[in-house]
Amino acid sequence: MSNVVRETGLLQRATRFYALVGVAIAVALGGAVTGFILLGDSWFQLLIAGALGVIATQVAFLAHEAAHRQILSTGPANDRLARVLGAIVGMSYSWWDSKHSRHHANPNRVGKDPDIEIDTISFLEEDAASARGLRRLITRKQGWLFFPLLTLEGLNLHFLSFKHLLTDRDAKARWAELSMILARFAILLVPVFMFLPLGMAFAFLGVQLAVFGVYMGASFAPNHKGMPVIDRDAKLDFFSKQVRTSRNVRGGWWATSLMGGLNYQVEHHLFPSMARPHLAKAREIVREFCENHDVPYTETSLWRSYAIVIDYLNRVGLAARDPFDCPMASQYRRA
Repeated sequence: MSNVVRETGLLQRATRFYALVGVAIAVALGGAVTGFILLGDSWFQLLIAGALGVIATQVAFLAHEAAHRQILSTGPANDRLARVLGAIVGMSYSWWDSKHSRHHANPNRVGKDPDIEIDTISFLEEDAASARGLRRLITRKQGWLFFPLLTLEGLNLHFLSFKHLLTDRDAKARWAELSMILARFAILLVPVFMFLPLGMAFAFLGVQLAVFGVYMGASFAPNHKGMPVIDRDAKLDFFSKQVRTSRNVRGGWWATSLMGGLNYQVEHHLFPSMARPHLAKAREIVREFCENHDVPYTETSLWRSYAIVIDYLNRVGLAARDPFDCPMASQYRRA
């Protein structure tokens, strides 16, 4: 009986938390819409566009948590909520769920984790070495270019979602998702292009997409990039596999709010259905367990995590350079 009471209390706490987050997002969205109406033909509208990018990312965090069965009491209800929330930010839940499930099963494992597959950026040296043309030029400096490239990630997420829904024969709820996503774009684009000058409207859309892409990428990148990569044939137990490939970000409640709970990446990978309010307590238990069993537990600051990601990507990008382009050869060519 005590376990049932405890579980009920945890569920109620999570429900209240997500209700408050939902209200906060709704209030923020209402404020953005009000600001859009009041500002009219003004370049200050770009501030509203940036705010919409932030709001969209916070909604995406909720979609992620619903997909992990963290918000509502049943799986089907969470699936429906995740599908609606995904459509609100212009993403296909069926595309993301398949990709993300494979990532959770095999984080940072070569050939099995879609998050380390080539997508402009190369996360593995063999992928960097195979780069040609424009991608090769990008790969050589990909660490420094990572955050600038994230300005295009919002557009990329929309493209991949539409591509999945229009071309994948196994896409779930294809027409429901397409209808909701198209309605979302209509609700966003019609007022923007109707009430703003054409140039300002395109700038508004560009800022919204850029902020959304950078915020999303900056929240997910610290989690695994620069952590150990697992060989495709390696044998690891579940606990070691999840902990050794994940990185936490320090910062307490503000980091949790900023990153939608992704700052507790170790605990999220160990307990993917655990709601955001309970991750801090789980962290204390997991850290103690890791210390007692000599399992590396990685946690750093947000800025340090970005430095690690940039350095890692630059080191991987070295494989895209000309193997004959060495300092001595360059010196003789100049001579």
